[in-house]
Amino acid sequence: MKKGFYTIMSAQFFSSLADNALFVAAVELLRTSGEPEWQRAALVPMFALFYVLLAPFVGAFADAVPKGKVMFYSNSIKVIGCLMMLFGSHPLLAYAIVGLGAAAYSPAKYGILTELLPPSQLVKANGWIEGLTIASIILGVLLGGQLVGDKVSAMLLGLDLPMINTGIDSAPEAAIAALVSLYVVAALFNLRIPRTSAALQPLSGSPLCLVRDFAQCNSRLWQDKLGQISLSTTTLFWGVSGNLRYIVLAWAAAALGYGTTQASSLVGVVAIGTAVGAVVASVWMRLDQATRVIPLGIAMGLLVILMNFISNVWVAAPFLIILGAIGGFLVVPMNALLQHRGHNLMGAGRSIAVQNFNEQACILGLGALYTGLTKFGMSAFGAITIFGLVVASTMWLIRGWHQRNCQQHPAELERLLSIARSDHH
Repeated sequence: MKKGFYTIMSAQFFSSLADNALFVAAVELLRTSGEPEWQRAALVPMFALFYVLLAPFVGAFADAVPKGKVMFYSNSIKVIGCLMMLFGSHPLLAYAIVGLGAAAYSPAKYGILTELLPPSQLVKANGWIEGLTIASIILGVLLGGQLVGDKVSAMLLGLDLPMINTGIDSAPEAAIAALVSLYVVAALFNLRIPRTSAALQPLSGSPLCLVRDFAQCNSRLWQDKLGQISLSTTTLFWGVSGNLRYIVLAWAAAALGYGTTQASSLVGVVAIGTAVGAVVASVWMRLDQATRVIPLGIAMGLLVILMNFISNVWVAAPFLIILGAIGGFLVVPMNALLQHRGHNLMGAGRSIAVQNFNEQACILGLGALYTGLTKFGMSAFGAITIFGLVVASTMWLIRGWHQRNCQQHPAELERLLSIARSDHH
């Protein structure tokens, strides 16, 4: 791997670590403020909101400005969101601003990989970035759980600045204040990311032109015989896993009687499995074999439903590790294939923005569905059943779609696969 790759990995790790710890702190802030549970569930779709609204603009911006600078600016927006949460803004609004920073960050983070590395290293690079992202989810969720726990929060609240009244007087507020420093560390790594030799693409001054360009890019990727399969798979995977992060918290409270600190450790357990699956996939899978993992998606959906029958933590932990491992093995080759096709069709930044738009729209839609069901009294068990059925049935349809492509367009698929086997774009 090239030298700059590890700087990108470090920046991604610290930024994602803070994002995931902040999620737990925001859940606890809403809980201790006495807000209804549907607002806690709404954190997930609020984070996704700007990914969807700004998708036509952030991809073009990431292709027009050096990607290290884009990542630096994006981290700064996340800091503003944290400060808003600390000083009086509603947590849902402030968390949406953090989501705005993440929406701008993502096309640069993934797009720079396709500029820096040849196609033969993309699956391995995705294994690294997913593995590290998942490690940051594990550690971030655990860190968030500890920061809002009694011991650490008491220590943080005991740190008084002389002659300054910060107004920070609760455990979740102390946690959020501590997390600002992690975003600063990520920003320092962003400044060290090297400038690649990829040409910058001029940014259109007309929002209408950008929306039209984005719509064409989105259409192009959905019409591509490999792009459409990888895009539909990753869209569904992230749509469900993005919401499972909160559903596991709710399920742990309902099935095991856990509080936020204990329940957050189970979210970390799922992520441990995903990291293992991601690493194994990065070693075993090649770009041209990515579609072979589709049946794992069907299995993943059916396993999600089985969560309802678990009431013992010693059964829950290994089960959640297996569930996570299947997800990790599924998403890494599909992500790499999607990046490869997108880079060939339209350029890295625009491709990732299209991917984010579809994935985050799925998170937003499923998150809004879950939030609505929660508001009208549905239990975590009912939501888990619905999510599992959605995954299994949709992956079954994607499998059939790919099989039809293989029968009806064999020459086109072989041409695209031969490009995937070559390191020449």
